[in-house]
Amino acid sequence: SSRERAMSDYETVLIEREGRVARVSFNRPEKLNSFNGTLRREFLRAAQEVNADSDVWVVVLTGAGRAFGAGADLSDTSEPATNGAEGVEDVLNAEYKPGVLAIHHARKPWIAAVNGPCAGISYSYAMACDLMVMAESSYLFQPFVGIGLVPDGGATWLLPSLVGAKRAYELMAFGEKLGAEKAVEWGLANRMLPDDDFAGHAMSFAQELAGRSPMALRYAKEALAFAATHNLSDAISKEAALQPLCIGSDDAKEAFKAFFEKRQPNWQGK
Repeated sequence: SSRERAMSDYETVLIEREGRVARVSFNRPEKLNSFNGTLRREFLRAAQEVNADSDVWVVVLTGAGRAFGAGADLSDTSEPATNGAEGVEDVLNAEYKPGVLAIHHARKPWIAAVNGPCAGISYSYAMACDLMVMAESSYLFQPFVGIGLVPDGGATWLLPSLVGAKRAYELMAFGEKLGAEKAVEWGLANRMLPDDDFAGHAMSFAQELAGRSPMALRYAKEALAFAATHNLSDAISKEAALQPLCIGSDDAKEAFKAFFEKRQPNWQGK
């Protein structure tokens, strides 16, 4: 099965498939899914695998066990962060950055399913996702400034783009543990879901998304990313360039047909 194959391939990541949805789990539960070199490299490989799989329309990112992820593993003696400044910049650029960008640049939506504590660089991976759902008891935490470090993994771009500069700086400076309810209120998370069978609730949310037009989801994501760094005029032109790709597709023809036949479209993703 794909589950067994995935488990034999990866030591620190688990990939599971349910229909059109792939669940990618950080899988170092005994270390609260904190990042070591293996997890950084395996996550990138796993992200590339699910992103390249045309049968996967939606990806859920979550953590095995009780945490989503506790950031970098400071108990790992091979970690640059524990050995002074040597190598930190290289690791951030060469290993963390491609992982975060693999989510951001994916041609399909990623959903962060925050099942427990989510801190440090793990928080950046969660924010890079297109949607976020949080378990009632989970929280988000920026610990960097409290231990004399600068937020990393794109946090200084991702967080203010979600909550604004003032709130982002406050969360970073004071290290407030942001609970699910407030995260939803502030626009960081989309939904708060029950702790009880959180994984099941998150999967239902993902399956609902997988029932939408994969092409429309892909181009809406692309257009949003483009708009974030362009003006209104350019954004209108970007949408205008993408629209013919959608209108000319088999899926759009099927959608029009389904509309008149009062039924759900049967998407093919082309």
